[in-house]
Amino acid sequence: MKKTKKMLAMILAAAMTMSLAACGGKSGGETAAAETTAAETTEAAEESAVEETSAETEAAADDEAAAGDTYKVGICNYVDDASLNQIVDNIQKQLEALGQEKGVTFEVSYDNCNADANVMSQIIANFIADDVDLMVGVATPVAMAMQTATEDNQIPVVFAAVSDPLSVGLVESLEAPGSNITGTSDFLDTNAVMNLIFAADPDADKIGLLYDIGQDSSTTPIAAAKEYLDGKGIEYVERTGTTVDEVTLAAQALIADEVDAIFTPSDNTIMTAELSIYEMLEEAGIPHYTGADSFALNGAFLGYGVDYANLGVETANMISGILVDGNDPAATPVMTFDNGTATVNSEVCEALGMNYDEIEAAFAPFCTKVQSIVTAESFDDMN
Repeated sequence: MKKTKKMLAMILAAAMTMSLAACGGKSGGETAAAETTAAETTEAAEESAVEETSAETEAAADDEAAAGDTYKVGICNYVDDASLNQIVDNIQKQLEALGQEKGVTFEVSYDNCNADANVMSQIIANFIADDVDLMVGVATPVAMAMQTATEDNQIPVVFAAVSDPLSVGLVESLEAPGSNITGTSDFLDTNAVMNLIFAADPDADKIGLLYDIGQDSSTTPIAAAKEYLDGKGIEYVERTGTTVDEVTLAAQALIADEVDAIFTPSDNTIMTAELSIYEMLEEAGIPHYTGADSFALNGAFLGYGVDYANLGVETANMISGILVDGNDPAATPVMTFDNGTATVNSEVCEALGMNYDEIEAAFAPFCTKVQSIVTAESFDDMN
């Protein structure tokens, strides 16, 4: 482009000179004026070429600088369970892929607080001391702690798997979060899960609600479940637990209550305990309906909700958008996902005396997809 403009200027000047030579009968004043015009034209073209060269050089320098950038990302996971671990794994894999694609480096520091508030605070303090460029809070409690810790320093925060970011005050709205925080939500359509319970068993008349009363992710779905069941005149029994031992006792109590089915939203405490309770529920003939496919992986009859692998990928894309592309968290909409996939544990289905094909047909009108899974401790075990 630069050579073309310079050649154009030279051709134009030559053409003007030839034109002047052909007009030899004109006065000396006219000839001088024409020569001046030709010179000015050549000079303007050359200046334009120089300016463009300078602009292109600066742009190339900026691109080269961006290509070598390193971004420090601190990820804190709330608890060690199949759902949240799947999110973290996919965040890290996608950041690595994006780094190669964009020619940058995402230097990730990862830690797990194991639901300990004091450990969580220390991890976040360490991230701040390490001068991270962005923090990632996996699950509601971590996201809320990061929001508080960054009120003054305004380090960008991206949350993952926060079920109801509005009700807990993380964002002003899903479309415009309004501060230094945004992220991905695993909001659960509770009514859809309730519909599946009665699609499989139209005669069910007592439903168990199993959850951790301290989990923000359970507050809204449990309230919605009660409203749904009240509307149908169906009896329900609530049992809660904050540890694996307490959840085990709560599950035993629901068996004694002779419930027809149990509902749990995307509750991390119950998720952690699923491997400890699924066999007793299976033996009692009670299907466990839950808010994520990872529950079904760990032995629940059904998990209904978002694809956590995809949620992790989209969380990483959001991180890259903020750090590399300069997107403002305050104006980056919270991402929600289609809750239309029902994952049925085919082994548990058979143990409960149900026919998988019949269950799949019964669920199909209420889901965008019905898929099967078998019991395993983690998704890595499925490969």
